[in-house]
Amino acid sequence: MAKLLEVKNLRTYFYTDDGVARSVDGVSYEVDRGETLGVVGESGCGKSVTALSIMRLIPQPPGKIVSGEILYNGKNILDLPEEQMRTIRGNQISMIFQEPMTSLNPVFTVGQQIDEAVLLHQKVSKAEARNRSIEMLRRVGIPAPEQRYGEYPHQLSGGMRQRVMIAMSLSCNPDLLIADEPTTALDVTVQAQILELIKELQEEFGMGMIMITHDLGVIAEVSKRVAVMYAAKIVEYASADDVFYKARHPYTIGLLKSIPRLGQHKTRLVTIEGTVPAPTNFPVGCHFCTRCAYADELCRSDEPPLVEIETGHSVACWHIDRVMADERREEPAAPAV
Repeated sequence: MAKLLEVKNLRTYFYTDDGVARSVDGVSYEVDRGETLGVVGESGCGKSVTALSIMRLIPQPPGKIVSGEILYNGKNILDLPEEQMRTIRGNQISMIFQEPMTSLNPVFTVGQQIDEAVLLHQKVSKAEARNRSIEMLRRVGIPAPEQRYGEYPHQLSGGMRQRVMIAMSLSCNPDLLIADEPTTALDVTVQAQILELIKELQEEFGMGMIMITHDLGVIAEVSKRVAVMYAAKIVEYASADDVFYKARHPYTIGLLKSIPRLGQHKTRLVTIEGTVPAPTNFPVGCHFCTRCAYADELCRSDEPPLVEIETGHSVACWHIDRVMADERREEPAAPAV
């Protein structure tokens, strides 16, 4: 049986005046129906560009999907003409974008914007589209949805705007939802409400979901499997339990150790030395070699492949045995919840 989504060896580059930015460089992952895949990593590691590649929303030029496959229900959507892709985008594959204030059009009411998505993909009248939009606003927890339907984005709070984006993305009952930092810039209480809402709606609609975030707490809350990205590549790919309790890549371990924990207020947080390299100037060999305590000449000359070390647990590192030996001497990292 075909997976809902399979991304295979995807490469998306941007051709700039400063050189070729290899924003996504050989990424592979998959999503089953009803499953949530968490994609985590620092800003600029390629999480959002991978999502935009799946939606085929990469601006061309300067961007280009150079190679790879994106299989949706077994068919490579990179081979589809744009007209056919429009029937999939927003209908079968939908996306919640990072910043709702810039994603929503300020000159149209929120109701008009949800209506547009419904009318584009569903064979319904304007009255039916209006009723569906109001119902979706109600289902995402917006009070007085008939009133909010006629309001503009600037009249709503940040949490309300994010709920509108969720309503819009789910208005056509998609098979796959891509949530790109859906809780960014929201306070902790609203963030918890939005995450709970997304989980409830996912169960109701039976969707597959890709949750993109830099917050490991969000990943622990919603994800079954996790892809850890660093500098345009996946460096660790495993179940959420394995990532939090049996992390094997030095970068993943560094992320986990940088999280504050209850009862450790007198202990300094661990930091990952250095900075993420620019996508126009990645180091030769392992992309993490300039910041890794285990790096040697092999790491600086040859790129490590993503290798399955246990069933369902893959790591891209030349020194997994050394990392595992060191980690056995320490307590396992606690989940970021």
